Amino acid sequence: MKIFIINTTDRSGGAAIAAARLKNALINLGEKPRMLVARKEGDDLATYDVRRPLGYKACWLRERLGIFLRQGLSKSHLWDIDPATAGVDITALPEFKEADVIHLHWVNQGFLSLKGLRKILSSSKPVVWTMHDAWPFTGLCHSPLDCRNFQQQCGHCMLLRRQGERDWSRKVWEQKAKIYNNVGRVAFVACSKWLADMARSSSLLSGQTVLDIPNPIDTYLFTPRDKVEARHQLGLPTDKKLILFSAYNVNAPIKGLSYLHEALRLLAEKDSAKANEIAIVYAGRGTEQQDIQCPVSIAQYPLGYVTAPKQMAVIYNAVDLFCIPSLQENLPNTIMEAKASGVPTVGFDVGGIPQMIDHLHDGYLAKAKDAADLAKGIEWALFEADSIDLAQRNRFAAVEQYSEARVAKKYLKLYKELAENG
Repeated sequence: MKIFIINTTDRSGGAAIAAARLKNALINLGEKPRMLVARKEGDDLATYDVRRPLGYKACWLRERLGIFLRQGLSKSHLWDIDPATAGVDITALPEFKEADVIHLHWVNQGFLSLKGLRKILSSSKPVVWTMHDAWPFTGLCHSPLDCRNFQQQCGHCMLLRRQGERDWSRKVWEQKAKIYNNVGRVAFVACSKWLADMARSSSLLSGQTVLDIPNPIDTYLFTPRDKVEARHQLGLPTDKKLILFSAYNVNAPIKGLSYLHEALRLLAEKDSAKANEIAIVYAGRGTEQQDIQCPVSIAQYPLGYVTAPKQMAVIYNAVDLFCIPSLQENLPNTIMEAKASGVPTVGFDVGGIPQMIDHLHDGYLAKAKDAADLAKGIEWALFEADSIDLAQRNRFAAVEQYSEARVAKKYLKLYKELAENG
């Protein structure tokens, strides 16, 4: 089967990582998928870059400039919304014409426009669209947080400078509604049950096929290895209990770093001896300048933005705990990677995170936006729970639920069902 996978990048961000992993998993099952990206960062021969021939840079600049002007020359929410006003046309490419199935992933920031999406979704090709966030079923936003306007029709968007019943979010919502009313064989796939439930509640996807399939993970790469050796390799201390905080942009408010810092402050206030045993490891954009100082005197080790999967695998093996205090998440690759590496996770009970953590069995689910409960979870995972049992439980769960072969087979089954319904 000729599978054409589409994503804005091949390495940057969780969607890119998930799409590339699926491509590799399909190859391992004997398929020959191809992947098209707007910005190619790796050297994989089965991944193609459309930047030069189709003018992606110009589309990206035009779209960002449009947002900047509409927001009154403000950068506020510049990356939180996507109107899909500009993009490249991929339907003329030979790979598109030859494909048996088109698999869309995250296609924003000037890659695919609404016009381009309409041509893809209304084509005779079976289309699978893996939703890595809420954008496919909202007007403009990627993360609606507490807003539920998308359940009826968008408008009064909290992210816009000019809000109203017929604001920009409503107009884009109406354009999407027209597109979705004339689709061919399309299945929308959410990476988590939480996102799937949100998508089913959206008026835009009323009557559409909405499924949930998790992202895949390489459980051979992300696997428990010697912790001391990993710490020596990274220059990390061997006499501390290490907490990992990792995100594409560690300073993005939605990632909740302030809650982790507050939790550590509360833990230090309660038991300074335990706090002295802890150190934080940061991985992601925003760590290079070391401008993420924790308010308590806990050792910090910023590792910068890491793109190499092998390097990330070493980082997981070096730490004792992964903390994800995000205010909203879908089905984070980071939790999968930590679990496969035998590392327990402490996070807030939001989004798809509860689907991934078995509370007080292999990790800890803290009440949303509750730093005190987050501190309890950190204390439980590092000082009270049996570390060996935690490692074994996490590893077993990751292999059972997220292995590449298991996930790829689910997608292959879906591809074939859509193709047979033509």
